[in-house]
Amino acid sequence: MTSKAPISCTMNVGSTLTASEGVCCLIIAMLEESGFGKEDVFAVHLALEEAFINAIRHGNEMDPEKEVKVSYSVDSEKFELWIEDEGPGFDPQSIPDPRCGDNLYKPNGRGLLLMRSYMDVVEHDGRGNRVHMVRFRNKAPVAHELPKTRT
Repeated sequence: MTSKAPISCTMNVGSTLTASEGVCCLIIAMLEESGFGKEDVFAVHLALEEAFINAIRHGNEMDPEKEVKVSYSVDSEKFELWIEDEGPGFDPQSIPDPRCGDNLYKPNGRGLLLMRSYMDVVEHDGRGNRVHMVRFRNKAPVAHELPKTRT
């Protein structure tokens, strides 16, 4: 059954991987109930997990006393997500492209690459501790280049 009414929610979640798994399951179930297709659900799930991991590990430095703020909305056209941590932030443009040169052997930057590849919009606030992502529903498949990042 496809939901017609817009849905939105904001919650604060403990800065643990276990807490993030529960929120991911909740959001994925809501997307499926709202009639999002398998490709859309997969894309959101992947980007959501990566954003959570970044917020918990890098932003909040695995501090269980800190929280991650999660806000999302879904309507007939799109799913929108905001994830904010309590960390100092970072400059996303300073993260080297993990596909280039010596970066192939470094573990950093892959989460951002996946988020940018699977979501239609990925934006960070000026401080760099809040990410906003959008996935449009049922858009026509288009061939596109992977996002260009700094090498």
